[in-house]
Amino acid sequence: MRNPALPSRPSFTGHFVVSKTSITDASRVKGILAITARFFRSMENVVKHSRTVVEIDPHTNTEIIKQEKVWNYTIADITLLAFGTSFPQISLATIDAIQNIGNLYAGGLGPGTLVGSAAFDLFPIHAVCVVVPKAGELKKISDIGVWLVELFWSFWAYAWLYIILEVWTPNVVTLWEALLTVLMYGLLLAHAYAQDKRWPYISLPLSRSERPEDWVPAEVASVEYKDNAYDGPFQKETNSEDLHLLQLWKTQFIDAIKLENPESRKLNNIYLRLARIFWQSLLAPWRLLFAFVPPYHIAHGWIAFICSLIFISGISYIVTKLTDLISCVTGIDSYVIAFTALAAGTSWPDLVASKIAAERQITADSAIANITCSNSVNIYVGIGVPWLIDTVYNFIAYGESLRIENAGGLSFSLLVFFCTSVGCISVLVVRRLILGAELGGPRFWAWVTSVFFMLLWLIFVVLSSLRVSGII
Repeated sequence: MRNPALPSRPSFTGHFVVSKTSITDASRVKGILAITARFFRSMENVVKHSRTVVEIDPHTNTEIIKQEKVWNYTIADITLLAFGTSFPQISLATIDAIQNIGNLYAGGLGPGTLVGSAAFDLFPIHAVCVVVPKAGELKKISDIGVWLVELFWSFWAYAWLYIILEVWTPNVVTLWEALLTVLMYGLLLAHAYAQDKRWPYISLPLSRSERPEDWVPAEVASVEYKDNAYDGPFQKETNSEDLHLLQLWKTQFIDAIKLENPESRKLNNIYLRLARIFWQSLLAPWRLLFAFVPPYHIAHGWIAFICSLIFISGISYIVTKLTDLISCVTGIDSYVIAFTALAAGTSWPDLVASKIAAERQITADSAIANITCSNSVNIYVGIGVPWLIDTVYNFIAYGESLRIENAGGLSFSLLVFFCTSVGCISVLVVRRLILGAELGGPRFWAWVTSVFFMLLWLIFVVLSSLRVSGII
């Protein structure tokens, strides 16, 4: 029984009128795509950073100078990529926990959204990535051992969540459970790094196929300019180091307010051209806003990286608020909204980042690692940190633990997720054995795989919704 003297779970009442059109929502999603692409570029620059290392040859006693990457390939995937694209869910859940601090019940942006986000990451994002490579092009995981480690911690994250909710302390989260949840993210990092370095007794005895030394393929920057000032559509290839940073920043603002580009000018159909100009006008405010993100050449991309995360969280917060309004107007259960629309809305950066990785990288490591690691980050950090905030406060203030609303529906969703995820991983294994790669391949089979993954997602959504509605 709850102590009546303690603060209760806040109730939500009120009526809202939603007047947002679908085209406005589409432009907002396009805004997420644009800022995530900028985030990915800044992250690439961070990972490309190298340092000079001087070693002494033991045989000749001479100095050997070489360049060494600052970031480990695997750690970059788990931290920069997975943590960065999961930042909307993490920031929203943390803000919600702070706003509801002192309440005995977890906030509304808790486990339901994160489990739904896991399903969206695993099924629709895999469905997109598998068809991204060009027809016949195969992209496989080069380090299968690291992927298995990441996959294990991803599955364990949701098994751990089920244990907390149904086995150890049903419907309640204690301080120690919240603390252990956060610490498991560190264990994931350590285990994945040990596997990447092939530490004895800890790593799996699996060989690694040839992997490119650079996290992304080297390329030449292409910018539009004329006589050191932007003026005209023609392009000239040059190294980014040769351009002044202020000139690059100026170019970002000029590009943001342009309603036509060389591609649109090539359109012979006047209606298509006008439609493209209209669409660009809808996106112009977003492009102008994102132009304030500094060029990713500054400070090895760190400033652009941090600013991009702030913008991603801001847009995702807007999407979340719109989802709340829709829930109020339609009367759809908030839990259903959490693991469907809200989860999909905050997972758009995950989708875009994996899609870009599948397009730009030679292997499938980062595209698939972003999916599995984002699921781990969602639990260990996205749920762990808000839980830790609330449990610490409740323990100090009231000597009480944190209670979880609708734990039964959440546990059912976890079971459905486990069953469907086995089907998803099995298909990836079969593709590896038959086609030789997880992504790409013959166009027909790529689309068949994509449709199958989307069906798995629909099964998860429908069964979870029916459970919440009391039908099953």
